[in-house]
Amino acid sequence: MSDDSLDPVAVALGSDIRGLRKTKGLTLAELAELTGRSVGFLSQIERGLKKPSVGTLQSLGDALGLGIGWFLQGTEGGATTAERTVVVRRNQRRRLSYTGLSSTDYLGMQDWLVSPDLNANHGLVVTTYEPGASTGDDLNGHEGEESGMVLSGTIVLDLGDERYTLETGDSFHFDSAIPHRYSNPGKEPASTIMALVPMALRYGHAHSGDNDDNA
Repeated sequence: MSDDSLDPVAVALGSDIRGLRKTKGLTLAELAELTGRSVGFLSQIERGLKKPSVGTLQSLGDALGLGIGWFLQGTEGGATTAERTVVVRRNQRRRLSYTGLSSTDYLGMQDWLVSPDLNANHGLVVTTYEPGASTGDDLNGHEGEESGMVLSGTIVLDLGDERYTLETGDSFHFDSAIPHRYSNPGKEPASTIMALVPMALRYGHAHSGDNDDNA
């Protein structure tokens, strides 16, 4: 089957599923065991040769810690397959949320994936912070690198023993292994855009929410 004859929706879904599986560090065999589907069937889905049913998407979502909306959001908007791999329209951004965190972690924050998918070794994320929002009470480190810029408002970056107050237009870069924390101490909302390397480490427990044109 030539690439031209493939269903563009199936190709987009397959690309998403492959990226998410790799993000979770799962092999096809492990994903097959979790979903009750065969390795061959899942391989065909990832290559865009088969379009998964709603039931299969639900099983995949459960296995990957996602809502089914993640997959559906990635195929909306009428964009061509080629465009989906390059461009994310404002109304096609996918919201990231988290499982397995404490009630205070990421409270008042919202992350939006502005990269086409999770297949790349790095990704762009726009984060909005309500007044008083933070990534949690504690500083945490992990493998990778983080670079970003404050788009609006004021953000405090606690990095190791240092504290940096960042205003609109200020940018930053650091080794993510250094324990860190982001917060918005002000009375106005704030936002950042960040490049994270690798994406898998921050979003290993991510799942999608709804699109929001105001993000």
